[in-house]
Parts: sequence; structure tokens; C-alpha cells
Amino acid sequence: MVKSMTKSQIASHLANKFGLKKKVVTELLQELAELAYREAKNSFTIPGIGKLVLVKRKARIGRNPATGEQIQIPEKTVVKFRVAKAAKEAILSQKG
Repeated sequence: MVKSMTKSQIASHLANKFGLKKKVVTELLQELAELAYREAKNSFTIPGIGKLVLVKRKARIGRNPATGEQIQIPEKTVVKFRVAKAAKEAILSQKG
């Protein structure tokens, strides 16, 4: 099974590709993450990749899996990531 790239591997790849220092790329990635966290409430788009959005999940009735007892689950806000159409098409066209 192939492992996903680590933050260090991503930084190294980008540093080599653009002729930058790895430290600069790591700081850039960190700043992008912090910006996404701050702006998620307004939705945050990374062009060609996707969008972070906040979604309100309605209150609902669930079940306690241990006892089977019904419980009331309150309304809450959750973070979702919506993959861009271009990313879906590029990734799915690689399978074959």
C-alpha cells in the first residue's frame, strides 16, 4: 500500500520545483492553513482543489448503540470540504 506524502515531503517537492528554501515553503504552507482556519466561516476556496465550508446540521433523534435507547442529538455546525470539479475530473481520469 502506498503511503500519502508527509508535510516534509510536500515542502521538499515544492522547494525543488520552484527553487525555494524548504523552510520558506513550510512557512507558506503553515500560513495557508492558518488563513483557511480564519476564513472558513466565510468559506475558503483553494482554486483547483476545493472549498472549506461551514454547514449547520439539524437536530435529530439518534440511538445509543450500546442500549438501543433513543437520544436527542442537538443542532451543530460542522466543517465540510467540497472537492472542486476540476480536481475530481483530474483524479478520477487517472484511474484506469
